[in-house]
Amino acid sequence: MREVLILAGEASGDLHGAALAEQLHALRPELALAGTGGGRMRAAGVTLLEQMDGVVGFLALFKYVPAHISLYRRIRERIRGGNVALVVLIDYGFFNLKVGAAAKAAGVPVLYFITPQVWASRAGRMKAMAHVITRAAVILPFEESLLRANGINATFVGHPLLDRALALPDRAEARRRLGIPPDKEVLALFPGSRAGEIKRLLDDFIAVGRLLERSRPGLHVVVSVAPSVELDPARVPFQMIRSASLDILRAADVALCKSGTTTLEAAVAGCPCAIVYRTGKIDYAIAKRIVTIPFIGLLNIVAGREVAPEFVQDAFEPMRVADALAPLFDRNAPERAAMLAGLAEVRAKLGQPGAAARVAQMASELAK
Repeated sequence: MREVLILAGEASGDLHGAALAEQLHALRPELALAGTGGGRMRAAGVTLLEQMDGVVGFLALFKYVPAHISLYRRIRERIRGGNVALVVLIDYGFFNLKVGAAAKAAGVPVLYFITPQVWASRAGRMKAMAHVITRAAVILPFEESLLRANGINATFVGHPLLDRALALPDRAEARRRLGIPPDKEVLALFPGSRAGEIKRLLDDFIAVGRLLERSRPGLHVVVSVAPSVELDPARVPFQMIRSASLDILRAADVALCKSGTTTLEAAVAGCPCAIVYRTGKIDYAIAKRIVTIPFIGLLNIVAGREVAPEFVQDAFEPMRVADALAPLFDRNAPERAAMLAGLAEVRAKLGQPGAAARVAQMASELAK
């Protein structure tokens, strides 16, 4: 039986890989699916060659180099075996571009779903991408023209989170589902999905919640807990809710988000927010040298302007963030109205639902 390799490297890739696997299985049930990822991909019928947990930070990457070399060699031999009809790469550029080169050398087509963020840093990678990628399925609206201008056959397929947002509840129903008081102001905290992020960010997220509690009596604070992390209840004095980010954003009046996809979820859910991030000093020094864009939050990157305020590294001070969030609770405040308009603008730019189905159709065409 011919197979398609689907290679994801972290939690978000596992989510997108699972959605793609389901759509591809429906289109081409005769194809076997194997790859790297997590529990969602396994549940969708992908035979996992390796469980992947993702790596964040330049220094952390070095710790995983031996394991990645071993995995790369196993995958390369599998590709050379002649039974692989297609390789689908999902994000995770530092590893997946190496695999793409191996597939290209073996004459196996490469479909890259969610390409490396060359618009933010290391634009020189586009030369290597053009050499190894047969087709690219991109999820941000400006990526298609950028990649095509650099010789990469790219198609904007829409953002995958729009499929998750199809059945979004209204505010009252979201609160009912989550056990949140229906008549309270609600602040939602999103401190990240990786252990390193939680270690660096959680305490200051809690501090922001405490400050706003004192200034807004009756405020109800909830903390979104990603599927891949465990939070110590001793560090979190607020309601914790697992694996329900979009519902939480629908239920909340205001959110504090770690930079990343959660900021786009806030746009889709229509929840005013601020964006923060902090990393290690050495990682930050390296990032400042190679990152070429003025914003860190995807919401602002898609908008092309600062829709939501950003607080990065030393600028992430709880009092400053609390002061920025406070006016957003006021339904009549111009700050809230302006942000809601900006969020709607970003939502419109993300395309239409059905990204996984479109990518599955591309995969089916390539896996001849």
